[in-house]
Amino acid sequence: MHAALTKQLDYYTIEDIYNLSYGQRAELIDGELYMMATPGRVHQKFVMTLSNSIFNYIQSKNGDCEVYPAPFAVFLNANNDIYLEPDISVICDTNKLTDEGCKGAPDWIIEIVSPSSRAMDYNKKLLKYGTAGVREYWIVDPIKHRITVYNFEHDTIEEYSFSDKIKAGIYDDFEIDFSEINLE
Repeated sequence: MHAALTKQLDYYTIEDIYNLSYGQRAELIDGELYMMATPGRVHQKFVMTLSNSIFNYIQSKNGDCEVYPAPFAVFLNANNDIYLEPDISVICDTNKLTDEGCKGAPDWIIEIVSPSSRAMDYNKKLLKYGTAGVREYWIVDPIKHRITVYNFEHDTIEEYSFSDKIKAGIYDDFEIDFSEINLE
């Protein structure tokens, strides 16, 4: 989903994001602009299914957290040089929410890997999310049928398959059973 733009000697800013043509999406990391491709069907099915599961759980508990699927703006730092659109963002501190999106780190982020986003999801975003204060980061990889869970609060990394139930670290009693997700 990402391809770096090359603009000699220029440092991209949040203004470049706002000036994109209608329908174009990009992410900004430390002055580099990464254009985003349209996601595929399986990617979107994961986003919809996981977002719904999380939303329904929060509603059933009368919880304060909110879940937002992409496109949803996340400004990871105060100077706005990191602008991302995670596939799924869960924000429990609603003071971070504005009409523009989330100002600061969401509590839980889920990225669904596509062939063009692999390096971003496993490297650049992992580093940025971990240092910005995201509590939990899941990478769902449909090609490898694997989910990697980074729990930054407890400094753990766990790997799961699409036949596993995975407990969400930010909640005491919520898990997602990936074997029940129908990708047909």
